Amino acid sequence: MGLMNKLAIFLCLSAILLSCVSAWTGEIHGRVVCDVCGDSSIGPEDHVLEGAEIAVLCITKSGEVLNYQAFTNEKGIYTVAETMPESNRWDVCLARPISSFHEHCTRHGDNHAGIKFTYNLPSGHSHSIRPFIYRPTSMPKYCM
Repeated sequence: MGLMNKLAIFLCLSAILLSCVSAWTGEIHGRVVCDVCGDSSIGPEDHVLEGAEIAVLCITKSGEVLNYQAFTNEKGIYTVAETMPESNRWDVCLARPISSFHEHCTRHGDNHAGIKFTYNLPSGHSHSIRPFIYRPTSMPKYCM
């Protein structure tokens, strides 16, 4: 068998093996907002929080536990993304706020410690989580 035939067979076998292991990509994202007046609704007086820390814990289809840490950007958005084999993709996740480094808005505003959800989206799609809310330690006078 010539070198070209061996190379062709090797390339065919490589392509078959790679097609058997399909990759899966998932993404989780959300926002963190300072609810300035503590009214539990996002209004013009509220603002996003940059640098807020979020933890995302996911259990994969194979039972592995993955723990992610994310920080919000200047638009108050955090993102967690992962690429893995389809057989090991996320199954159930829990996202929760950890801390806010804003000098005034540091109190958790939600009654929930986190948001649990099933991740059943196909590869390449993202799961959006409702905003996490922080409140100031003291409300401004215009809110009262």
